[in-house]
Amino acid sequence: MDDDLIDTDALSLSRKSRLPGAGFFYPDSLDEEYADRRAREAIEGAEAVVVADGDADGLGCVALLREVYDAALDVAPFEASLAARTDPTLERDDEDDEDRDDSPVGLVTASPHSLTDALERVAEYADPGVDVFVCDLCPDDESVIDIVEAVVDRAETVRWFDHHQWDDDVAAAVREAGVELVVGESDEECTADVALRSLDYDFPDHLVDLAAVTRDHDLWIKEDPRSDDLSDYGHWVSAEEYVTVVGRYGPDLPEPVRDYLDHRRVEKEQLIEAAVDRAEMESVGPWTVGVTYGRCSQNEVAEALRERGADAAVIVKPAGSASIRGSEGFERAHEVAALVNGGGHPRAAGCKPDIYDDMLDYAHHWTTEGYATKQVILAGFERVAEDVENGDDDE
Repeated sequence: MDDDLIDTDALSLSRKSRLPGAGFFYPDSLDEEYADRRAREAIEGAEAVVVADGDADGLGCVALLREVYDAALDVAPFEASLAARTDPTLERDDEDDEDRDDSPVGLVTASPHSLTDALERVAEYADPGVDVFVCDLCPDDESVIDIVEAVVDRAETVRWFDHHQWDDDVAAAVREAGVELVVGESDEECTADVALRSLDYDFPDHLVDLAAVTRDHDLWIKEDPRSDDLSDYGHWVSAEEYVTVVGRYGPDLPEPVRDYLDHRRVEKEQLIEAAVDRAEMESVGPWTVGVTYGRCSQNEVAEALRERGADAAVIVKPAGSASIRGSEGFERAHEVAALVNGGGHPRAAGCKPDIYDDMLDYAHHWTTEGYATKQVILAGFERVAEDVENGDDDE
């Protein structure tokens, strides 16, 4: 395949918003090979290993843990690279993260779907007696227990910090395996809050502030303007860069980062506008659901749809996944997501319906702006509405 065909940076904004990024077109086997190599490099010889969600909340926990272990990387190379991204007169340092020195606190990013794979790599590659932390991840069921037990056998200690809604049986099984599990209230704390209060360490003010601003973003409180900076920065740069920079500065990001964010936000706002313009309002039970499609920042799109009167928002992505966002009038996003191969929080959840059998299905997805995915998710809303009407509230 010609590389230009998947180079979305060369496309018009309208076409770019309808297609997934280049990484979508790489086979999973290549992704797995790369992920395994990077995980092994991060894990082998590490004093501690953190398996964390790759968003601002999970990575904020990594910054806290590297402070505890005095294991932060040098921030200077990242700052120099940032400056070169927005200033063409500076020489760009294209050194990849894999060529930089590794921290004694190794980082393995994971999602709920790849959690088992990440833990398997820890069990295989970690030195005996290592400290292991799992942050901002909630297993779907008890199938993870066997590999958790293998990690416990390998490690000196295993601690798990989270704030999602856990199944009681899964939580009990994880604890019985020998894990110190701390789960915060999902509508009051982010995982960085949980880690901050659970670690016996006197954190500097900038990291205490980091946890507070991360909560403002992760719980969609939106009272601190710095939370948007953390969200965007964590989404646009590598995990190692984010952890290193916020570990050094907290939420008061340095000038090179702010310049970079300003540069990237021009296109971000255009993609948000395109998604909002495509939105349609659907009445499902007692709720108005705003439904749209496109590559975009889902939180800002959801906020715009709420301002238009939506109780809930569904943002379908070109890669086939979707974000479901709620409001004070709709706190069942996780219930809808659970019906379509997903999960999350009452006001913020994600899913990817299992409806893509081959590339023709994806071609149809792109050319119809996610029609089939929208219908499957709306059917989930209808199921939840029926349960509410019948009084069958499922926690």
